[in-house]
Amino acid sequence: MHRRAFLSLAIVLPGCLDFVEENGEDITEPGDVEIVWDDLVRDDPGTEDERVYVWAVVRNVGERTLSYIEIRATFFDEEGEQLESVIENVDEDVSSGEQWAFEVEFPHFGERAAEVESYELEPATGV
Repeated sequence: MHRRAFLSLAIVLPGCLDFVEENGEDITEPGDVEIVWDDLVRDDPGTEDERVYVWAVVRNVGERTLSYIEIRATFFDEEGEQLESVIENVDEDVSSGEQWAFEVEFPHFGERAAEVESYELEPATGV
């Protein structure tokens, strides 16, 4: 059985990152985006074509329509060492209460992808 094919380890951070202007003032409100579901997915485990990605759903929980949402996925190996950090975004209006499904792919295949054991997601919002 392909043990790695069934891994779905995640550390989900419930808050969100704030974008900050040069003078140090926040330009977004914390908590506008929440991750409602996520999973680590493997295609072709144990082969040169092994691919790893995070499939997730986020929700706009704020009171305003967002025109930009950014999600950062950081991938870790078995020892907890960071392997790679990747950003996915959407540049369309996401109204209050709407959900957005997305995937963030680890940028390497094969043996490098097989090293991924866990991940961390961090949402950020923009106006």
